Amino acid sequence: MSVQKTNGNIMFEYIFFDARLRDKFVSHAKERGAPCRVSDDPLGFTASVPEDLSEEVLDDLERFYELLEREQMASSREQGELRSIAGFGFILPDGQSRMLPLKPEMANRLLASFSLDEIRELFSEVARCTLQPSDEHLCRILREELKGS
Repeated sequence: MSVQKTNGNIMFEYIFFDARLRDKFVSHAKERGAPCRVSDDPLGFTASVPEDLSEEVLDDLERFYELLEREQMASSREQGELRSIAGFGFILPDGQSRMLPLKPEMANRLLASFSLDEIRELFSEVARCTLQPSDEHLCRILREELKGS
């Protein structure tokens, strides 16, 4: 799951590699009274729900998503597919959400040292610095940050 900001609204985004599983998630969300927005992403199929749902509904959706992930893994093994990719969601400066695919070994190394929130923050900051580069020298940037501390 990743967090996405659309038109000022925060949405929780769930990604699937199988449209059938995404559709099962959407049906389950609707049964729980959660509106869903669906889209096709270059990395898969997504379903997004608003972040202002009750904690109970959000927890239920997260548990259901985990069940669907296990179903996807079992299906992939049965079909002999190798799903050797992991991904981390991050936010671009304009609020769009993106997913960075990584090899599982690298993802595991990152997760061994950083929390998921820290990884998302890191990738979001890299995206910001890439898309909105500063011409200032690193020493000056660090000195300014130290003054603000």
